[in-house]
Amino acid sequence: QVQLVESGGGLVQAGGSLRLSCAASGHTFSTYAMGWFRQAPGKDREFVAAISWSGGSTYYADSVKGRFTISRDNAKNTVYLQMNSLKSEDTAVYYCARSTAAVPTKRSWEYAYWGQGTQVTVSS
Repeated sequence: QVQLVESGGGLVQAGGSLRLSCAASGHTFSTYAMGWFRQAPGKDREFVAAISWSGGSTYYADSVKGRFTISRDNAKNTVYLQMNSLKSEDTAVYYCARSTAAVPTKRSWEYAYWGQGTQVTVSS
């Protein structure tokens, strides 16, 4: 079965950086787009970034554009989220997800599989 396992979360000061990883197994990783979402306490889950099957196309939420970079290594079945210039409002649980399609999308209902999440806490 499809499994997605996130890692790399933690506590960081505002202005700092973190890199999240998501290791995938149980499916043909290179066929599907991948995405990152996040959920802060008391808020709905929101889209962060997505990447096409090849890595040639990416899509970001306005709130992270210019600060976060999504990438993937299909040889390692892994997708990454490099987060720079972190702000306190970036504090959330971050989820990796596998799309049902090859092109990136911000629509959560187009993602069929989700990881368990990794906590990112940014202190001000």
